[in-house]
Amino acid sequence: QVQLVESGGGLVQAGASLRLSCAASGRTFSSFAMGWFRQAPGKEREFVAAISWSGGSTYYADSMKGRFTISRDNAKNTVYLQMNSLKPEDTAVYYCAAGLGPSVRAGEYDYWGQGTQVTVSS
Repeated sequence: QVQLVESGGGLVQAGASLRLSCAASGRTFSSFAMGWFRQAPGKEREFVAAISWSGGSTYYADSMKGRFTISRDNAKNTVYLQMNSLKPEDTAVYYCAAGLGPSVRAGEYDYWGQGTQVTVSS
């Protein structure tokens, strides 16, 4: 099993930046594609970004393009989500996930972290 632990969330004002981290342990980290999802109260889990096992390909939801950047450092077993120009509608619990290939569908990921709260005030 792969264990994933997110960190870096917090309370910020609109327009601010945050960098989320997801540290992995267990199975070989570099064998997995990684994704970030978020879930706001009363809503389903929403795709944010994904990255291939090598880091050579990245994918973003339309609302995040130009503001969010996903990256990974396989030597450190860590994936990151840099979030800039944050908006109140970005408020959610953010989860990292591992799977056999990058996907926009949450159901195609096999392992999940516990989530980290991001709150953006007006």
